[in-house]
Amino acid sequence: MENFRKVRTSEEEIPLPFPDLPPDVVEMKVKEGSKIRNLMNFAMAQMELKGSRQIVFSGCGRAVTKTITCVEIMKRKLGGLHQVTKVRYKTLLEVWENQDPLLNGPAQNLTVHKNVPSICILLSRDPLDPNQTGYQPPDPWLGEAGEDTSSSSGKGLKRPLPPPCEELLTKKVQVQVPDSPRGSGSTAHQPDHCH
Repeated sequence: MENFRKVRTSEEEIPLPFPDLPPDVVEMKVKEGSKIRNLMNFAMAQMELKGSRQIVFSGCGRAVTKTITCVEIMKRKLGGLHQVTKVRYKTLLEVWENQDPLLNGPAQNLTVHKNVPSICILLSRDPLDPNQTGYQPPDPWLGEAGEDTSSSSGKGLKRPLPPPCEELLTKKVQVQVPDSPRGSGSTAHQPDHCH
């Protein structure tokens, strides 16, 4: 493959895996190079300003994690959203061009079919069928506008430190040294650190 250069990548177009979606539903196609800020500005405008009831985020390959991040941000900001997640495979077609073609011969291209993981996530203000695979109800601790309704949010909480090794710090270790010409008796040593 050292003599080949990728010249084109295209995705297989397959319908969304959600039945009964309205024809005007917004689909956010997340790509590997997409900026989360740009995606979220557009998606939030659709849900808040235009009053959309549902939105779909989809991504494949390296964009799967970015797709999930966008969904989690939207759920946090809006709150009260029902979610259905579908995972499947999608076929990518990559066209590679030979950089060292034969003299007086046709250019040789190589087409590679790659199956990559793909995710589609439907977010809805309206309740969805809780029995379908991949359903998640709205977060119970988030209100309608995404505010935390629990008495204490998880933000800023720290785990308690384990207690210091008090017994080692306060107690001196007694070491008995047998009688020797240089001295006799016991000496006290304090440890430098806890174990």
